[in-house]
Amino acid sequence: MPILDALAAAKRVLVTTHVRPDGDALGTSAAMVLAMRKMNIQSEVLLLSRLPNKYSFVFAESGIVHHDAEAGWPAALNLADFDALLVVDTGTWSQLPGLKERVAGWKAPKLVVDHHLTQENWADAKLVVTEAAAAGEIAAELLDRWNVPLDKSIAAALFLAIASDTGWFQFSNTRPYTLRLAARLIEAGVDTDRMYQLLYQNERAQRLALQTRAQQSMELLEGGRLAVMRVRKSDFEQTGANVGDTENLINIPLQVRTVEVSLLMVEPLDAGPIRISLRSKGQIDVANFAEQFGGGGHARAAGLKLNSTLDEAHGRVVAAMSRRLSPSASEESPRRHGGTEVPS
Repeated sequence: MPILDALAAAKRVLVTTHVRPDGDALGTSAAMVLAMRKMNIQSEVLLLSRLPNKYSFVFAESGIVHHDAEAGWPAALNLADFDALLVVDTGTWSQLPGLKERVAGWKAPKLVVDHHLTQENWADAKLVVTEAAAAGEIAAELLDRWNVPLDKSIAAALFLAIASDTGWFQFSNTRPYTLRLAARLIEAGVDTDRMYQLLYQNERAQRLALQTRAQQSMELLEGGRLAVMRVRKSDFEQTGANVGDTENLINIPLQVRTVEVSLLMVEPLDAGPIRISLRSKGQIDVANFAEQFGGGGHARAAGLKLNSTLDEAHGRVVAAMSRRLSPSASEESPRRHGGTEVPS
């Protein structure tokens, strides 16, 4: 397999993932680092956004070295020290801000392991399995082919990946393979009770305050078929929350029986673009919808960015989605993939 061949030929590998990393991105990164450690390959992780506290255990407990590039390129990180780049859980430059320019003249092989539909052809070797519930599933397959045993640390990293991207195995992307893999990981020593507490009972009070603001902003449009929430810069300032605290807020309106599509629009604290997350119960392919704005993702979970004000973004995207939801709109058959958090 080209990716394993490239990794096996390397002495030091730099691993990275998309901006605003979620549990799948971080769990898959950690699993690959731990696997390479067993194969006597040194590796470090480059994070383009700050490591969220709720996921920090997966790096801390295994002593994984990571660099934080949120405020700028880390002074201690020199690409010349590495002879391969492994990117997990994304295959597009838009999800890797600032990296394209850094690696443009770097001759080391660039490798991608991903499960998203939206891709760009820049990698030297790529493994994309869109049927996979998480990038962690693909990593597990790679480790099996590499004959890397699943010890407790690797199992915990992979379980974090698949549990996060399936909503603790509730989302429709959960497939029989996902559950069989979860059973293997539990047999390898994963403490599921502790993992659940870390993922779902470990929130800051500021996040709950932000969640309340988001729910208070919710509009039900198109006869209740479309739900729209807005988080403004002032909401972050007044609650003490940060952009990372918006993770999974997009799924809340899907609890409403009539809602087919949920939109979450976030005005960042800095001067960056408006980030828009989209979720669907399956009637609308939101990845296809997001592509018209330069975004992408999965059929049921996608994201996009717009350089505009929050109100302008609301007007454009809601109008376009309303047209898509109209009875005369011909929506293509949904692509095969379930719903999970997709970075936008």
